[in-house]
Amino acid sequence: MGGTKILSCLLNSGEGIIARAKIPTKIGGKTSEYVRSLKEVVDAVVEESGLKQEKIKAVCLGIPGSVDPYAGRIGLAPNIGLKNFYIKDKLQEIISYPVLIENDVNMGALGIKRFGIGKKAKNMLAVFVGTGIGGALILDEKLYRGSTFVAGEIGHMIVEEGGPLCGCGHKGCFEAVASRSAIVNNILKDLKKEKKSFLKKIVKPGQRIKSGALASAVKANDKVVIKNLSKACRTIGMVLANVSNLMNFDMIVLGGGLIEALDYFMIPIIKKSFSECALKESSRGVKIVESKLGDEAAIYGGIPLAEEFLGVKV
Repeated sequence: MGGTKILSCLLNSGEGIIARAKIPTKIGGKTSEYVRSLKEVVDAVVEESGLKQEKIKAVCLGIPGSVDPYAGRIGLAPNIGLKNFYIKDKLQEIISYPVLIENDVNMGALGIKRFGIGKKAKNMLAVFVGTGIGGALILDEKLYRGSTFVAGEIGHMIVEEGGPLCGCGHKGCFEAVASRSAIVNNILKDLKKEKKSFLKKIVKPGQRIKSGALASAVKANDKVVIKNLSKACRTIGMVLANVSNLMNFDMIVLGGGLIEALDYFMIPIIKKSFSECALKESSRGVKIVESKLGDEAAIYGGIPLAEEFLGVKV
């Protein structure tokens, strides 16, 4: 469940992804409409697969925000406009499959750990940079949720006192400074000053600036985009260094739409900033790598989640 789209996949651990469906996220509507849209995309992917309903063992929702996976409650998901909402129960009322919920980046970390580049990592930080910035912690090879299930919320570390307002209500949060949304906001401010930009050629006024457009602008040597992206990358590297100094990971995995589109540009700057800010032992001991699983990281995370909560193996 993302700020721009809801992606649904049907999969098992043997065949991988069997079918997929995708719909735009409807922000600002009634919660009942949002829950119906989840049912719609679940039904679509089951129908596409051709499988009988009794073959489906669980529906696992990856939510961009704080969640209590045991109570099935969203605490706050600012990028999709949901707060203190018992989404598990509401969806369970209209579908017949068992419903599980988890923070989307936690699910991504589970997927990376089980099926991706993190298989051999003992202590791992996963950070996804997109509409917002989310983080997840794997400690001693297990997902660490924290005392109230909000561990890993790296996007809401304050990195700029009195900085831009974040969706969570605080000012200067990491994601309010260095997410794609933040980068785009800064670019738009520069464009109002009538600075030249390749973006003006490929994005119509009022149209959303997506990661692909930013990537095209970088390839066209757009100075406005490169300046704002580079600044965000330096902030990302600094924050990763601070967290690494605290936790001493052996691996940091970067994902999310912005990283997927601009890994070749962003990761070298992030690594340089990390190296400059981290303790030498921390800098030497940690690998900073791209996820490679893309959106599918959180999808694959549904398999270990169902195993943990329902004891089912698929």
